Amino acid sequence: MEGKHRKQLIVVGDRVLIEPEEGEGRSKVGLYLPASAVDKQSVQGGRVIATGPGTPIGAPTELNEEPWKIGSGEARYLPVQAHVGDFAIFFRKAAVEISFEGKEYLVVPQAAILTLVRETDPTAGPLFQ
Repeated sequence: MEGKHRKQLIVVGDRVLIEPEEGEGRSKVGLYLPASAVDKQSVQGGRVIATGPGTPIGAPTELNEEPWKIGSGEARYLPVQAHVGDFAIFFRKAAVEISFEGKEYLVVPQAAILTLVRETDPTAGPLFQ
């Protein structure tokens, strides 16, 4: 493997990498998209492939420290809600289409995701959160 470098796609910030679902009407996970949404392509669904680390947040300062002092330099993030493997329904207009190694993907900000469908343990709690 000498001379060949493997490429890695890294999702940044609060963005989510989605493999779009092809087809219209009913999604593979059983959700029905309304006709108005399908006709206008205002929403779309797809499988979450990767997520960014989340929204960067500042470290809380100690009450006795000056707020302008630089802390440890360790990055802290508010994580995204989407997990790899989830099925996401999102606003199509907010998505950016990219092509990576011959496959088409959509990069979607977390704010544009309307719902997530996640496989759960059948003995787990309520269906809706």
